Amino acid sequence: MPTTIAAEQIDRIVWNQHHDPFEVLGPHKIEDNGKVTWVVRAYQPDADAVWVWLPEQRQEYPMQSRHNPHFFECSIDLPELKNYQLRVKEGDRERIIYDPYAFRSPKLTEFDIHLFAEGNHHRIYEKLGAHLMTVDGVNGVYFAVWAPNARNVSILGQFNNWDGRRHQMRRTGNGVWELFIPDLGTNTAYKYEIKNPAGHIYEKSDPYGFQQEVRPKTASIVTDLDSYTWNDSEWMEKRRNSDALNQPISVYELHLGSWLHASSEEPAKLPNGDTEPVVITSELNPGGRFLTYRELAEKLVPYVKELGFTHIELLPVAEHPFDGSWGYQVTGYYAATSRFGTPQDFMYFVDTCHQNGIGVLIDWVPGHFPKDGHGLAFFDGTHLYEHADPRKGEHKEWGTLVFNYGRNEVRNFLVANALFWYDKYHIDGMRVDAVASMLYLNYLRKDGEWVANQYGGVEHIEAADFLRQVNHCLFSYFPGTISVAEESTSWPMVSWPTYVGGLGFNLKWNMGWMHDMLDYFKQDPWFRQFHQNNVTFSIMYHYSENFMLALSHDEVVHCKSSIIGKMPGPTDDPSYWQKFANVRALFTYMYAHPGKKTLFMGMEFGQWSEWNVWSDLEWHLLQYESHQKLKQFMSDINALYRSEPSLYTADFDQKGFDWIDCNDNQHSVVSFVRRDKETDDFIVAVCNFTPEPHSNYRIGVPEPGFYTELFNSDAGKYGGTNMGNLGGKWTDEWWYHNYPHSIDLCLPPLGVLLLKLDREKTQAALAGAEAEVN
Repeated sequence: MPTTIAAEQIDRIVWNQHHDPFEVLGPHKIEDNGKVTWVVRAYQPDADAVWVWLPEQRQEYPMQSRHNPHFFECSIDLPELKNYQLRVKEGDRERIIYDPYAFRSPKLTEFDIHLFAEGNHHRIYEKLGAHLMTVDGVNGVYFAVWAPNARNVSILGQFNNWDGRRHQMRRTGNGVWELFIPDLGTNTAYKYEIKNPAGHIYEKSDPYGFQQEVRPKTASIVTDLDSYTWNDSEWMEKRRNSDALNQPISVYELHLGSWLHASSEEPAKLPNGDTEPVVITSELNPGGRFLTYRELAEKLVPYVKELGFTHIELLPVAEHPFDGSWGYQVTGYYAATSRFGTPQDFMYFVDTCHQNGIGVLIDWVPGHFPKDGHGLAFFDGTHLYEHADPRKGEHKEWGTLVFNYGRNEVRNFLVANALFWYDKYHIDGMRVDAVASMLYLNYLRKDGEWVANQYGGVEHIEAADFLRQVNHCLFSYFPGTISVAEESTSWPMVSWPTYVGGLGFNLKWNMGWMHDMLDYFKQDPWFRQFHQNNVTFSIMYHYSENFMLALSHDEVVHCKSSIIGKMPGPTDDPSYWQKFANVRALFTYMYAHPGKKTLFMGMEFGQWSEWNVWSDLEWHLLQYESHQKLKQFMSDINALYRSEPSLYTADFDQKGFDWIDCNDNQHSVVSFVRRDKETDDFIVAVCNFTPEPHSNYRIGVPEPGFYTELFNSDAGKYGGTNMGNLGGKWTDEWWYHNYPHSIDLCLPPLGVLLLKLDREKTQAALAGAEAEVN
């Protein structure tokens, strides 16, 4: 049979230069005077001989070499040709395979391409990437990747000896390349080989890959995210019908890789024959290994539940190549890091949290990405995901690249990624990292190193629009969830809805409160009288945003000292009572102050050292009574916070807070009222930020009666002096602080009191008094 295709076309396949190998390879129907003939072509590098095998007819047809010894062709006179196979002989080895070029039905529709091109395909991760599929009764994996400026793209893997000639992809609309490979399944490692027009080769992980190999390997791995059976329907339904802003939110922020390690000799519980846990490559922890997601579910979840936190916040769990980056140098935006196990293992962790009444937040990093060769940088041989102009596309100080938020497909990649974590992993919220770096074109850039927007300003308009789109979609699809901005500037309306022009987050970290309070508590208590404004200023702007008060990982690294290490106190006192008392006073004031709460791991028991990503928390400190008592304090303050609606329902309603007295700087005392949004309940907070107790300290209160001392940060069980008010005090008819009733208190040193009107006891006393009169 004479060849039916030009030699030039064959050469383009052999040299791996064809944009659509389906034009050449696979079955081709030829009709001549009513006669149907199928021409089948295959390119099999290293093959000595190839046959077309028809399983149903139990018949095979030898193929002939054409132009190249490894390019084969044959003709078959049949009206239909379905599900044929190729028998390939390579030396002494023979194998039977399905021809990937016989499967021509694309997964992406024209509508998919249209939505992606305009940046509105919110589930594009269900189309791009690697997906298990059955086509014409044959199981395999469908691959699709966006690389519009590539000359051609191939799939690499152990299944083809990492040879880009064997599985060449075809280009479809908007620069998406696709191919279905039969007989592949889960746990298949793969990469994309991408050639630019000049022929330069780039081997890339899948931007939409759901799993990656453990570092230092970089291939993506085929996995089935729908194989896990969730058991959190009750939690999800409750979340869907709630408003996070009216709920208690106290977040335990942690880094999974340094909360606790195990010995590499300690056997791990691994489901279904999963790979061994990853050993830590660090001189600080020789022979240690990471806990798996499932081990963390067994150890971390009960610990957080005991402490009473409502949520866990994880430093980024998206795949990253370097342990010491804390996770903020993301290379696999759709892949939960394999350091701790499989995607299904991470689902188990989240599921366990939900079944124990704990929400899960993750840190999300849409502001920048690293330059690693297997990642997004220069993805198709051009500046695809990043800006081409380094004045917009590079953070020189961080050594990272900036997403091109004005490009629809890039924006779609990120919007869908945010939704992906809520959809596939049931997360309850995300903290968006480094929002300020996204919003300002001159962020950490010198004059001449940035480009103004079209109006001559420093505002990054495309980035702001992107954040609005993310949050609008997020709350449309997943009501009751949380989106927190780490934003450190005065950009207006960060946590306001998008329909009024806000960025659409429902919470913003209060960086100003954090800096003011840490600066205040670092002061020797005698000097605090000159810095009263640090304590009170936050209320001046609190209602401009929905704030979350955060004492985060950033405050206990880079020579800033730990929280307890920042506190003043005599160094010759072996009990360090002033340091511990200061910590308790800070935390109690934080829980009484309007706003949701976040604390970083180790703060709950008074870790002395700065956080070190390579080592465990200082768990040995819990053998000492002072650290045990601080941990008990943390558990109790969280329990109180969750049980008292006055402390959380009106966080962002001006009716929920009133100063009683904020002017007593001479004694470094402030007092205020927190009110419940739905009832008449309220809590009175009185804070003494000096080590001197104050007896007969009078404050005005909203109503007469008996005020129970709900909480005393100086209680003996927490390591304090146990100075207080014997359980509570009755009011006097003494006008004070603009209230007709007041209460005479004993303020403990470096102590915070939380008091609540006992209405039953008050009513009983009034009834008794009336009975005596009558």
